[in-house]
Amino acid sequence: MASTKPKKKNPRLASGRKRVRQDIKINAANTSLRSQYRTSVKNVEKAVLTGDKAKATELFGKMQAIVDTVADKGIFHKNKAARDKSRLSAKVKALAAPVAAAA
Repeated sequence: MASTKPKKKNPRLASGRKRVRQDIKINAANTSLRSQYRTSVKNVEKAVLTGDKAKATELFGKMQAIVDTVADKGIFHKNKAARDKSRLSAKVKALAAPVAAAA
């Protein structure tokens, strides 16, 4: 099925054409970082669900760096990044508690 979206017109001014070129590159970079963010969060959640504390801790450390980078660039809001880190940190710490109680 053909798209019914009207075709965008090309800007006439050189500065406008340059802006379009830059926007395409920036959009691709932001999409990649957004994907990395979501993937890293999902990987930590999967490790927590399997109960593998060592793997979850390792992935959590890597996830923190990615989340901070994405928040600094403004792709996701800093409060969302902090909320995600806090929730996952609590889940990773909760893995340690039952093991300590059982020992």
